[in-house]
Amino acid sequence: MSRLIALALAVVMHLAAPAGAQAPPPPPPAAAPGAPIQGLERLSPEERAVAERNLERWRRMTPEQRQRALDNYRHWKSLSPDERRSARENLQRFRQMPPGERARIMQDFQRWNELPADRQRELERAYERYQQLPPDRQKQIQQRYERYQSLTPEQRERFDRNLERWRTMTPEQRQQARERMRQRRPAPPAQPREIRPPR
Repeated sequence: MSRLIALALAVVMHLAAPAGAQAPPPPPPAAAPGAPIQGLERLSPEERAVAERNLERWRRMTPEQRQRALDNYRHWKSLSPDERRSARENLQRFRQMPPGERARIMQDFQRWNELPADRQRELERAYERYQQLPPDRQKQIQQRYERYQSLTPEQRERFDRNLERWRTMTPEQRQQARERMRQRRPAPPAQPREIRPPR
């Protein structure tokens, strides 16, 4: 999950900063349209072109988009150099993905943002636990996830309902459910007896 967050953050930060450079300070919210910006003359031609593009983008933003860009910028400034480097690398990988995969990541990020904060924290903790598992256990979990992804929508819905029911069970109820499942499993096929010709 942290990888997804870092990738999505890099994509969102792309709106506020050019890749490969420190995030420039966003224009002040009170800047009047068309007002000259101090200090552009000190920039190289390439930096000035980037700053002017960002300024134009800023001027076209709604107040909500500006607030989101400011929040993203503040978050960017709070990242360590390693986290920023990782975010830039993730952004580069994101740009190289096929359009369908990029769209899926953005949908996942949108769903993530819609989750309550306590659910986000729960998922982050689960991801941290996953990262600490041995590689063979991680692979097993990845295979299970891929099987889940291959289910039809109806099968997923049934699986999700069962999972939610499992989460609400007490340990005793879970043990009883395991026993019932063992009893339902078909017995292994009986080994055919060897037939010997009569003597």
